[in-house]
Amino acid sequence: MATTPEEFFVKDLIEQSPKSPAVLLGVFSPKPDGRSEDCHHIPSDMMLPYISRMLMEDDIDDKPYDHPALLQVQKPFAQILSSPSSYCNNGDTEGAKDLLQDGSADERTLPLALSSKGTYAAGAFLKGMEEANMFLRRANGFRRDQLANQMVRESSNHSGAKKRYGSYDHIEEEVIRRTRKPMMIIKEPKDTCAHEMLDNMILRGSETCIIRCMEKLRIDMSIEAEKSIRKGSRKAAANVVDIRTMLILCAQAVAANDHMRARELLNQIKQHASETGDVTQRLAQCFSKGLEARLLGMGSQVWQLLRADHLSSIDFLKAHNLYMAACSFNKVVLLFCTMTILRAVSGKRRLHIVDYGMRYGFHWADMLRLLASREGGPPKVKITAIGYPDLRPCPIEQIEDTGRRLSKCAHELGVPFNFYAIRKKWEEVSVEDLNTDAEEVLVVNDYLNFNTLMDESIFFDDPSPKDMVLHNIRKMRPNVFIQSIVNGSYGSSYLSRFRETLFYYTAIFDMFDATIPRDSKLRVLLEQDLFGRFAVNVIACEGAEMMERPEKYKQWHARNQRAGLRQLPLELSIVNVLKDKVMRCHHKDFLICEDGQWLLQGWMGRVLFAQSTWVAEDVS
Repeated sequence: MATTPEEFFVKDLIEQSPKSPAVLLGVFSPKPDGRSEDCHHIPSDMMLPYISRMLMEDDIDDKPYDHPALLQVQKPFAQILSSPSSYCNNGDTEGAKDLLQDGSADERTLPLALSSKGTYAAGAFLKGMEEANMFLRRANGFRRDQLANQMVRESSNHSGAKKRYGSYDHIEEEVIRRTRKPMMIIKEPKDTCAHEMLDNMILRGSETCIIRCMEKLRIDMSIEAEKSIRKGSRKAAANVVDIRTMLILCAQAVAANDHMRARELLNQIKQHASETGDVTQRLAQCFSKGLEARLLGMGSQVWQLLRADHLSSIDFLKAHNLYMAACSFNKVVLLFCTMTILRAVSGKRRLHIVDYGMRYGFHWADMLRLLASREGGPPKVKITAIGYPDLRPCPIEQIEDTGRRLSKCAHELGVPFNFYAIRKKWEEVSVEDLNTDAEEVLVVNDYLNFNTLMDESIFFDDPSPKDMVLHNIRKMRPNVFIQSIVNGSYGSSYLSRFRETLFYYTAIFDMFDATIPRDSKLRVLLEQDLFGRFAVNVIACEGAEMMERPEKYKQWHARNQRAGLRQLPLELSIVNVLKDKVMRCHHKDFLICEDGQWLLQGWMGRVLFAQSTWVAEDVS
């Protein structure tokens, strides 16, 4: 089957439980004769029930410890802590070492041995009270640290991958340790293979790799189809409704704070979860992680670990190529963008592209090849890459590496080229940052990235970052603003968000099931590590920590118009080329159509992506 160079463009994919409480040691101080006695003779029938209630109550944070006898106990400790000598000094440390070495005390009895100085006892008591208050909370019969450990133990790992998140015995320490360094979803390429693969995809073109992937996929899917015929029909149909229904019921229980019911449903879901099973089993594997993290109140910690758990560059690039070969979504997005730019720069000598969210820039290298072969010679090209905002960090060094590769590619092709990188919050990027020229064709490109911008649900009074970015684009007065969006809407409640997320990822996972063999390790990486991590984020996190905030294309249409942008009509010739390529090269269930000057893409009738072009409303 013949293919053309512009058909293949690459899109970057998306991009321990809490510490156990300290033992309450050192509450009793020894008498001078060595016998231990409670400080104020508190009867055990008062103290023990109190400690029991303290350790068991759900709302312990809101209940003051105001029992008269306990207030009396606190006085001497407060006096000790108010003195500089209350802190363990070097002498205490050396004394502790001596006691441990000569066998006079062990780790369990050391606090009592040191308490003669009146320091360790107070510190251990108050620290124990504080940590008990922080960590010994119950969730309808389940301790958080126990649940976190269980969650991680039950989490499976795809073949060949390292054990995710490390030990998990101390999830908060793990979060702190891993997040001290700037985090990326993808590691910078350090090995020779990764460097060579990147250079080849930029300098020689990515279409060769993708063509090989497409050919291999067709062979592998034919083999899998024959196996299915021999084994009989798959037995997934009976479980589809049940697992999805259980997921929604579990989300309802989580939203209602019915932890016992949520935990029961979650245990049932896990019994059907598998990252190598059918579509619903793979969804259950992914979604159960998000539900459990939210149930534990640890969405933030789990998300930070997911972000810090890097993939190798080789795996990431292979997953890119597999995704591009398996489905038409990003190829159509990139081809629409490229053909629109080629049309806008026709007959012009200078082109300036402002690209929000650039990573490796494969598609710009492919566009440079097309410009190099243009009749009359290529234009002078300038690309301004705007790095990811703080919520999705992308080191400026990586953007500059991309610029160097693109510059080398342009030099070999004979295309005059300049590259600039901007690392600012997207809502702060203005026309003054761009060094524009009146003679250049200015193109602003959003490549499925603006769904990461915060909206009115976070910024109630001030304009939201989404609106600020659009207003700034209008002030840039581009010849064309190419907008490519993820089509979705989370609504106003947690349950509506969960349902929308479930429907969206069901379509994505079902598409993978129809185009990639189930035993593919890269498919597991795509589903669980690249797409799945953002599903976990949406399910488990709230507020500014929720990374994805997509909107339906009609919502974006209204937002763009409010910002002073005017939609351009779709070019019929471009639409016809894209439809033809999807129908000839990809699965019959891919959807591509138009609605109100938006080009829509989806799977089995569900719209997942949309594209359109805009200019400032006062531009002719």
